[in-house]
Amino acid sequence: MSFKNLIKKKNKLLLPVSWLYLTGVRFFNFLYDSGLKQSTSFSLPVICIGNLSVGGTGKSPMVEYLVRLLKDQYKIAVVSRGYGRKTKGVLVADRNSTAAHLGDEPMQFHQKFPAVTVAVGERRAEAMQTILPDQKPEVIILDDAFQHRAVKAGFNILLTEFTNIFTGDYYLPAGQLRDLRSNYTRAQCIVVTKCPERLTQDAAHLATRSIQLKEQQALFYATLAYDPPVPVFGGTELHFDSVKTLLLVTGIANPLPLQTELEKHGKAIVPFYFDDHYDFQEPDIDRILQAFKGLPAGTAAMITTEKDSTRLQQFKEQLQHFPVYALPVRHRFLFGGMEKFNILIADFIKKFEKP
Repeated sequence: MSFKNLIKKKNKLLLPVSWLYLTGVRFFNFLYDSGLKQSTSFSLPVICIGNLSVGGTGKSPMVEYLVRLLKDQYKIAVVSRGYGRKTKGVLVADRNSTAAHLGDEPMQFHQKFPAVTVAVGERRAEAMQTILPDQKPEVIILDDAFQHRAVKAGFNILLTEFTNIFTGDYYLPAGQLRDLRSNYTRAQCIVVTKCPERLTQDAAHLATRSIQLKEQQALFYATLAYDPPVPVFGGTELHFDSVKTLLLVTGIANPLPLQTELEKHGKAIVPFYFDDHYDFQEPDIDRILQAFKGLPAGTAAMITTEKDSTRLQQFKEQLQHFPVYALPVRHRFLFGGMEKFNILIADFIKKFEKP
């Protein structure tokens, strides 16, 4: 196996446009590296989760992993841009919040961890400064902020997908890179996500050599693990043996891992794939329901992701009488990496020194 076999195909015809994009990215980073623009530091532990590329590398499951790890010891706040929301400015999630207010992923965090402060804002530094006086968090988790640099986090977790590791990717639009490859050196921790369940040490070694870790960096490998489906609009739990067909409805960057997981159960998959963070419309729901009605009663169920389910809530009246389920996903560390990862996070917080 060569490392090139691990890399997704790219469009080399678009490389000239990528060079123009790269010029802009270099200038943006130059402003911060030269001190012409300043990053804001905070006097509490800030953990940033991000990537160098567009598309899904598993940032939301990593946010949730950290929340579960820390919420019983510290008062946690999660700060996100709130991509796809229909509001502006800084908002803190409350009982009246919806995906339209917060964005789908922050709404997902709020639903799963109602005791945790979830805030959104186009400018993360402003959002953090807004919540500090009232919410008084002890640890802040920054969602998808690695490339922005407006906030100087104390601990950066960089995610990269196993089948598209940043070292072999091209810049937009020829590839998926949105930030400088060299910025990986700012991360204290790199996690290669969406690995095969049975990843071999040899395959992992190829990726490790490609990344060329710095002395102070730690590298981990993780695969996606799926929990049992959860009813979206109430009802009984789903037993895969009781249905023959699954309508897979997603608005995520890459639905194929989810499809592969469901195909393990030997079911027929009817895909309804939409763009990432897609704003579902009435005709979309009508089309899905028509597919339901075309199948024998009791033989089909609809499966979606947790973040998609937050955007489907507005269609509860139409969907609540159908079997609709969300499939939770989480990271599972490989090669015994979970304990070491947890210790790194705990040590960072305990040894944090105010700037």
